[in-house]
Amino acid sequence: MTAPATSRAPARGGRWIEEWDPEDEAFWAEKGEKVARRNLLFSVLSEHIGFSVWTMWSVLVLFMGPEYGLTPADKFLLTSMVTLVGAVVRVPYTFAVALFGGRNWTIVSASLLLVPTVAAFVVMKPGTSFTTFLVVGLLAGVGGGNFASSMTNINAFFPLRKKGWALGLNAGGGNIGVPVIQLAALAIIGASGGPRVLLGIYIPLVVLAAVLAALFMDNLASVKNDTGAAVDAAKDAHTWIMAFLYIGTFGSFIGYAFAFGQVLQVEFGRTPLQAAYLTFIGPLLGSLIRPVGGWLADRYGGARITLWNFVAMAVATGVLVFASSEKSLTLFVSVFVVLFVLSGLGNGSTYKMIPGIFQNKALEAGLEGEEAARHGRRLSGAAMGLIGAVGALGGVGINLAFRQSFLESGSGTGAFVTFLAFYAVAFVVTWAVYLRRPVAAIPASATAETKPQLSYAEV
Repeated sequence: MTAPATSRAPARGGRWIEEWDPEDEAFWAEKGEKVARRNLLFSVLSEHIGFSVWTMWSVLVLFMGPEYGLTPADKFLLTSMVTLVGAVVRVPYTFAVALFGGRNWTIVSASLLLVPTVAAFVVMKPGTSFTTFLVVGLLAGVGGGNFASSMTNINAFFPLRKKGWALGLNAGGGNIGVPVIQLAALAIIGASGGPRVLLGIYIPLVVLAAVLAALFMDNLASVKNDTGAAVDAAKDAHTWIMAFLYIGTFGSFIGYAFAFGQVLQVEFGRTPLQAAYLTFIGPLLGSLIRPVGGWLADRYGGARITLWNFVAMAVATGVLVFASSEKSLTLFVSVFVVLFVLSGLGNGSTYKMIPGIFQNKALEAGLEGEEAARHGRRLSGAAMGLIGAVGALGGVGINLAFRQSFLESGSGTGAFVTFLAFYAVAFVVTWAVYLRRPVAAIPASATAETKPQLSYAEV
């Protein structure tokens, strides 16, 4: 089979790749891998800055002492709404890749990060009303959308056999924007600096991400103008099942990232500096471990890794209930960090499941070879944005659960009990849908009509 050539279309302008076939091993070895890795690198950078901007309010609220006039409930509501906007904008960001091209949209989405960063720089001072903080905080939600467009774009660049690691690396590099901005805040607080110093650091970084995307990324013509893929993905039950599971993994990661510092302040009486010393550890390890979750899923099957990961998350949450009720700070922080790590592993394994599921569905429909791979890439890329949007809503639920738990009892114990119940349900759903049936082997001689229904245990 001759490797397809890549070419630019002069009529389109910009960096367009007209033909792309990563499943062709000759093409992949000759030129595809190099191009895919380059796009992955600069996609990670843009998504990384996006995550930092999205979660900057998890840090800014630590700076906001009594002189700002905000209660703990106000702060949890603020971070909940920032998380909500970040989840909602993931849906249009998913469509944007097909409408404008992956490179083009990365430039736009990175540039948009200037709006919430500059706005926060202007209003961040005592005397500003809670309503103003809330409106400006909502603007930061655009940073959450970068994940959806980035994952949709990178999914199209890599062959199925490489997706677990590539998507895990892309998402993990983005997720690590959470602990990086928390570490930056720790350094600034420790140096007696204010929140405007932190924001002033990120404004030029946003510009840098947009410029590098313009210089080094590409658009794939095969992804352009396929907005119908999102409609088709939305009609598939597996999209919503995986979205539910992703609530338990990524929803936990982003929700805990926003809430951890506030929980330490409210429940354990930590100062902003003391909280900042601890908050970055969990998100950092959870981000770094995400590619490992994808690699394990490539090797052992995403459904299996996801299933046992939910078991471990439930156990860790049970220990947190005990630590919270006993007011044991050391145990609480240690197990919370473990829970972050498990959420990162689960993020990687669940996202690896998505392209495998749609590839299997293409085979079930009788498609073969590149046609099946193309169909799988089309639907899985669209589904990722929808799944990422719904999954991020879990972060909203976590912050609202903590808010209600502290209002009612002054403790986060009630919230942790709720999370434990959710992980138990997620375990049952994973087993019932993706692991209950044995894997069916497909004979080489089977036709489209005689192929058995596939199990998804290996996805």
